[in-house]
Amino acid sequence: MIRLYSLRLFALALIATAWGCSSGGGPQGQLVGNTIRVNNTSNNPIGMTWVPSGVMHMGASDQDMRGAYDIKNRTIQMVGFWMDATEITNAEYRQFTNWVKDSTAHAVLQHYKDVGESGEQVIDWKQRIKWTDEDTKQELSAYYVPSAESIWGKEEFDMTKLVYHYEDFDYDAMAREYKPGQQQIRSTYKKTHDVRAYPDTTVWMKMFTYSYNEPITHQYNWYPAFDKYPVVGVTWYQAQAFCNWRTLYWRKYRDSKKMYLEGSFRLPTEEQWEWAARGGRTQSPYPWGGPYIVNKKGCYLANFKPNRGNYSADGGLYTVRADAYHPNDYGLYNMSGNVAEWTLSPYETNAYGFVADMSGASRLKAQSEADPLWWKRISIRGGSWKDVASFLQVSSRDYEFADTAKAYIGFRCILEYISPALSNKPPRK
Repeated sequence: MIRLYSLRLFALALIATAWGCSSGGGPQGQLVGNTIRVNNTSNNPIGMTWVPSGVMHMGASDQDMRGAYDIKNRTIQMVGFWMDATEITNAEYRQFTNWVKDSTAHAVLQHYKDVGESGEQVIDWKQRIKWTDEDTKQELSAYYVPSAESIWGKEEFDMTKLVYHYEDFDYDAMAREYKPGQQQIRSTYKKTHDVRAYPDTTVWMKMFTYSYNEPITHQYNWYPAFDKYPVVGVTWYQAQAFCNWRTLYWRKYRDSKKMYLEGSFRLPTEEQWEWAARGGRTQSPYPWGGPYIVNKKGCYLANFKPNRGNYSADGGLYTVRADAYHPNDYGLYNMSGNVAEWTLSPYETNAYGFVADMSGASRLKAQSEADPLWWKRISIRGGSWKDVASFLQVSSRDYEFADTAKAYIGFRCILEYISPALSNKPPRK
């Protein structure tokens, strides 16, 4: 028995020696560290621009009398991140809703394939769905509006039944409730979400009662001329669901190519939004500087409500293309005007007074209908096509309830890479 044990130790020693030789002699008893080698070659995320790290003097500028006594100016350190150069457009959001529509159809039609020994089933996207096929329509009949309810006598897909399901973890609660020696059950912190994916296209009629907005209601979301216009009619929960889907879509491709996976798409905090909107200008009231909202030629620099309500004076009656007007010094378009934008942050009048100096952000998560209504107030930034100039200032704050959709609120995403190599500058292309 002793000899057998010695032989095993000898064999292990031979394996260890062979490993040391194959790696150039090994560490030779020295502490050299263990590195993880991954394929971290990455192009810049399409449609995004880099917002560098820096120090922000956050809060009201000298010209912002509206918020001067509400949010005191303070200094915080910001960490760099990627941000969408424009608001999410109708075409981009339609990619999300089409994905949900196709995945729903695949699930009903059982277009699955087994993966590995675990027997896990995933959607087989290679199986094409013939939407005009009568058998397909029969299988998906529960998702169609009956022809009797259509004024055209034609069956139409019921977009209200497109529901995006996703799960995530409440890492903040996990970290705060952790105690040394205590085992945490992960399922306790897992949150499930079922969110309607399709935007509310009726917001153009709901918000403006004594106004004839039926044409834009019927056309804005799908007509090709509006592809590059910002999506509206999206609640905060829908914006969150979009970010989750975009992360899933991004990671699935990179994982298939054995590429480096880090970070996730999400809404910016209002501190991140303000830092990006300033474009490196310390106390300027607008993304382009200021204090004026017109250039030397008298042309307006954003889409808002100028003068006494001449909406079209700036070139747009409602929204305009997401890449209209000139970008700020970070390459970001329409950080003021066009549509106001959802942020990740709950609205608190004195939020700047209690956020941290490093990557400051306030967070509050409304979980149910029983939660107080004020918990569901989400900070929106930037002003919109219907707002006067004071709302366009980068320090101006407003709020809307998370479960409401408006014709003047859109959003854009950020992608964070917490890496020393990316803290001050973007990676090489």
